[in-house]
Amino acid sequence: MTPDASEFIRANLAPEPVPGLADIRLFSTHPGSGLTRIAGDRTPYWAYAWPGGIALAGHFGAHPDCVAGKRVLDLGAGSGLVGIAAAKAGARTVICSEIDPGGRAAIALNSEVNGVIVEIADDVTEAGVPDVDLVAAGDTFYSPAVAKRVLAYLRMCAAQGAEVLIGDIGRNDLPIAELEPVAAYSTREFGDGPNAPRRQSFVYRLA
Repeated sequence: MTPDASEFIRANLAPEPVPGLADIRLFSTHPGSGLTRIAGDRTPYWAYAWPGGIALAGHFGAHPDCVAGKRVLDLGAGSGLVGIAAAKAGARTVICSEIDPGGRAAIALNSEVNGVIVEIADDVTEAGVPDVDLVAAGDTFYSPAVAKRVLAYLRMCAAQGAEVLIGDIGRNDLPIAELEPVAAYSTREFGDGPNAPRRQSFVYRLA
């Protein structure tokens, strides 16, 4: 029997500070976590802090005016890092959209441990654009198929008046021709060792 995701996360993961974001903690994996018991063959993206998300979260912390008082959608939220950072920076409402049920469980726990309230949703791309002012997408351009789908949705969001911010370390499927750089932050790519050189992750605006 597959264990309940929330119970499993509480029992096997621990809230740890996000590198470079000491005021945010996330339930994070470690070698003994046994994540395959609830994730199976799927990569549990929600159990890690990814560089594009770290860049967006750091940007919201450094420039709270870009989210304060706004309605924010965190698309492909994973752990909820970006949405949590938006909430801590004063966003009026935050929706964290995540297709993985393990991720949705992690978002609930991570928002609780960080003392913020967010709305948690499944895949919003099939339901149209919610009533938001800002859409944030961290690390969503990691494969050609996903990138194509995400870009079409983000274009729809922009066409309906939402500002779109994207956090990414420069993956191959990033639609760079449609983006304008907003800020750069020093991060490491997921999987880099502690001694690997730090690289720049960018926050972009969809033009």
